[in-house]
Amino acid sequence: MTGSSPPLVTLASKSAARQAILRNAGVAFEAVGSGVDEDAAKAGLLAEGAAPREVADALAELKAFKVSTKRPGLVIGSDQTLELDGALFDKVGTVEGARERLLQLRGKVHKLHSAVVVARDGQPIWRVVETTRLSVRPFSDAWLESYLARNASDILSSVGCYFLEGEGVQMFDRIDGDYFAILGLPIVGLLDFLRLHGALQA
Repeated sequence: MTGSSPPLVTLASKSAARQAILRNAGVAFEAVGSGVDEDAAKAGLLAEGAAPREVADALAELKAFKVSTKRPGLVIGSDQTLELDGALFDKVGTVEGARERLLQLRGKVHKLHSAVVVARDGQPIWRVVETTRLSVRPFSDAWLESYLARNASDILSSVGCYFLEGEGVQMFDRIDGDYFAILGLPIVGLLDFLRLHGALQA
């Protein structure tokens, strides 16, 4: 209706990268923590035999659902999983862990599954899962050590331990997929959805 306020948009995530993507795209939103125990939820899904892509989708839905039962408007939930040789890999917490992760990825192709679910009043009403294939070049040990020394503060927030917006792009010899999906929030389809529902100007 003309003159009515656009629906409220909530991002069910405190991720700085996801907030930056939405903010830079001109989306007005509020970010809140989802309150989801991601480790427990992920463990349960894997115990049930869920594939890495299914885990990302289910966790995104769980986050959106939980927040949308408490807040009005559109709630965006998102999650990302890394798959290598069919196995799911979690984030590491130390530079030593990052070194080990990057050595595992070196010279191989892995997948990033980035899921987004929008919920309203406890019901999922839109979803997408984008899968990106990334080929990591066979970089030298010397390059790895210098990369870790210069980027330790940035890489631990990424499950792949690479900061693609910066020097981490040097790690790859081929990338097939959506850039924003790699950053954790495939946004192009989401923007279309937000326009359709009046959260952005058409």
